[in-house]
Amino acid sequence: MILEPVSQHNLIVIPARMQATRLPGKPLADIAGTPMIVHVWRRAVAANAGDVIVATDSGEIAAAVTAAGGKAIMTCADHASGSDRVFEAVTKADPERRAGIIVNLQGDLPTLDPDLVTRCVAPLATPDVDIATLTAVISEPEERTNPNVVKVVGTPIADDRLRALYFTRATAPSGDGPLYHHIGIYAYRRASLERFISLPPSPLEQREKLEQLRALEAGMRIDVAIVDTVPLGVDTPADLERARRLIAP
Repeated sequence: MILEPVSQHNLIVIPARMQATRLPGKPLADIAGTPMIVHVWRRAVAANAGDVIVATDSGEIAAAVTAAGGKAIMTCADHASGSDRVFEAVTKADPERRAGIIVNLQGDLPTLDPDLVTRCVAPLATPDVDIATLTAVISEPEERTNPNVVKVVGTPIADDRLRALYFTRATAPSGDGPLYHHIGIYAYRRASLERFISLPPSPLEQREKLEQLRALEAGMRIDVAIVDTVPLGVDTPADLERARRLIAP
């Protein structure tokens, strides 16, 4: 479809693809009679933080979003990462470069609190910040050692904010004090996104399998807002059933 011109300062992009290893067809999984991607789109719209588009290589996903009243951009099928898909969608949706801040919102967060989108954008009010993201204090003991729970290592710069020093799947830092669970929602200055996707994969990124380390290794500043809750990410059939229970009418 042809998008209307972007008129707001922020552009929220939800990358979505059908080829999920553990849950094929995930974006179209039915939750309370509605595809999961539509739940995420609606919550992004409810944040009232900018124009919202879905970036996808699937005509089925695009059709589901447009049927719900949303906007979708078709992108290439061979992108190496969601960030590359987001960047292609941004260049197509906003060729006049009206949007100065781009939010990369995962398409598998159907129970997302819309306020988290606003919280993610907030650190970019500081001029030196290139990228902003979210974290929450780990409260479950098993998450401290779970490599699937990515940890943020950062230095506190306010009661509710860290400056990121590192991201890791290991249990870090050591010693007494909280550990922080990274929440993979990102807000970029447009120029920062352009720089980020132009960089080659970095050594630590390849070692940890964490894309955000590319930015840190290139000297980019990432600030992290501390929030109270981690949204449910749907990666497995068990996650999907939990989401269905949470959203059931």
